[in-house]
Amino acid sequence: MSQVLVLAEHVQGELKNNVAELLAAAARLGEPAAVVVRQPGTGAQLTARLGELGAAAVYVADVEEADALLVTPQVAALAAAVAAAGDVSAVLVGTSIDSREAAARLAVRLGAAFLSDVVDLAAAPDGVRATQQAFGGAYTVTATAARGIPVISLRPNSVPGTAPAAQAQEIRLAPGPNMAAAARITARHEGQAVSTRPELTAADIVVSGGRGLGSAENFVLVEQLADALGAAVGASRAAVDAGYCAHTMQVGQTGTTVSPNLYLALGISGAIQHRAGMQSAKTIVAINKDPGAPIFEIADFGVVGDVFTVVPQLIEAVNARQAVGSPAG
Repeated sequence: MSQVLVLAEHVQGELKNNVAELLAAAARLGEPAAVVVRQPGTGAQLTARLGELGAAAVYVADVEEADALLVTPQVAALAAAVAAAGDVSAVLVGTSIDSREAAARLAVRLGAAFLSDVVDLAAAPDGVRATQQAFGGAYTVTATAARGIPVISLRPNSVPGTAPAAQAQEIRLAPGPNMAAAARITARHEGQAVSTRPELTAADIVVSGGRGLGSAENFVLVEQLADALGAAVGASRAAVDAGYCAHTMQVGQTGTTVSPNLYLALGISGAIQHRAGMQSAKTIVAINKDPGAPIFEIADFGVVGDVFTVVPQLIEAVNARQAVGSPAG
């Protein structure tokens, strides 16, 4: 069986949330295998953890100052893993900026196709068949790579289930090319995390607010509902431009693309720019006082009403339901 390589991103030895889904997607196409780039002497537990998530093989590239180099080590490691594996049917990566950059460079190096914004995968007689969101989400298309090994960027929450656990075999990759020409990180400026909410790109539930909230003070309604549901907080571009919330919350073509199981749009009209970043959600619930708002065209459930009336009632209902289901209730 051919192998399907997955770029396993990690932070200080902790795998990112999307790795399990990428391995589950790989299992649809062949034998899942992971590729890890790490600094020598770190991440010793990654192979065992990746095996638990379904990786039958783990290709490890030990790179000096790996955390200080941009993308180049990942591209080199993926190319080396393709050569070492011999029979590879696809390479899968996530949707982070670094992953997509590495994937595009790898595709050029391999003379292969790069398929982005993929929301579903299947094996087919003519190769890997990918379902994509194209032209800002205006179209859903099915594509196969015409030549070479397809390099695929998969949206989070697109493939359900998990891959069967495996006894992962660790394979050390030979030192890659000279990294002297690689772009180098000279400084990091990291703000202290002030939220315990889920990461927006990987959240199972996302609650987003739009211009209909009216002000930054009113945007707290979005946060209150998100906290009641254990959800991430998003926003439309209009809300961000109006200063209701930070740009990091923006969902849309020029912001973050999300594919949660549940997406709640509060006071969002549903311009195509926003829809491009969320319309692949499994279930979409829209609350808007304008019955002609475009968001209702793609919503599974719609409430025509004032968010300042509907949302507090929804928060109260969610909290009451959770109280009844809690041990103290």
